[in-house]
Amino acid sequence: MGEEEEERKKLNMESNKAEEERESPMTPWEQHAKVISIPRFDYKAPSSLLQRSHSAFLITCTIKREKSATKEAMSIFSKYVGPFNGVTSGSSGSSDANSDTKRRKICTEEVDQNIGNNVDSPEITVGAGGIPKDGSSISANTDKTEAPELVLSLVKLTRSGLLLLTIPVENTLDTIDVVSKIFCDMDSGSLKSPLWCHRIFPIQATCSLNEKELHAVVSKLVQQYVNEKGNELASPLKFAVGFNRRGTEENHLKIPKDASKNSDQSVLLDRNKCFSVVAAAVKGIVSDSVVDLKSPELSILVELLPLSGVPNGSVVVGVSALPLKLVSTKPKLCIKPLVGDKNGKKAS
Repeated sequence: MGEEEEERKKLNMESNKAEEERESPMTPWEQHAKVISIPRFDYKAPSSLLQRSHSAFLITCTIKREKSATKEAMSIFSKYVGPFNGVTSGSSGSSDANSDTKRRKICTEEVDQNIGNNVDSPEITVGAGGIPKDGSSISANTDKTEAPELVLSLVKLTRSGLLLLTIPVENTLDTIDVVSKIFCDMDSGSLKSPLWCHRIFPIQATCSLNEKELHAVVSKLVQQYVNEKGNELASPLKFAVGFNRRGTEENHLKIPKDASKNSDQSVLLDRNKCFSVVAAAVKGIVSDSVVDLKSPELSILVELLPLSGVPNGSVVVGVSALPLKLVSTKPKLCIKPLVGDKNGKKAS
């Protein structure tokens, strides 16, 4: 009789615990923590960015909510791009990732519908290189609901409220098209408005901040834009230039002692000098072009990337040539916020 009584008590306790779980559902981000692990930083990425151009996504987010924003970005990009490089089992929330099957099932069923099917799959964990063995590019006909085998790398930055996700050099991806699809799906209601991610800047190319490289990158992107638009271009072409230094001023940047005071890097931190270099590159491709800050058909955005682990004096910027539909011109020229003015102000 004693053994039967103990067994009955155990069953009652388990039943009460299950009832409490049903009555106290986890918050969305507790649910996300159960099925998504935070990716490791790719510490090779900064040196790679110094050596060659990359496409990437620069995301602004709520300060001190970078982990939540990373999980949110993973759930968004898994639908359009693919998995992340170096997802770690030692990250926040991962200790519960292998919890009992029943609890995991509840989390999976209740998690936000926008999380891609592959986020919780074994494919999210990749090899040491983080790049698919076949090195294949994204297919233009790939269904966005089935994430391609493209691995995003999380890069460590020196400033809060920012996330940088780079794309393998071996792969080609239209970052502007990805962000356009995100806005389109949000407008249609098929993608819920994010809570932590404020703006997603689609970087088409990166380069060191010097006149020669910046001029070459802008010229290439403008030529690509002209080729895509063809006869649709207005005459004259109205363009605008935006340069975000992320609070890094010339006197705050550690320039090497052997560098000249008038070195290319320090001079280009001056906003007007950077504008003149970009404008010259645009006019070099489209001679019939004029500056229009109110309704530019083409906007060239240059974003300084505060990379961690790069030599002093090394400055890398992300550059994109964006259509009017993706930018806002007030109070300054920048990528459109994902949701409302309230979050947009937070993302500035």
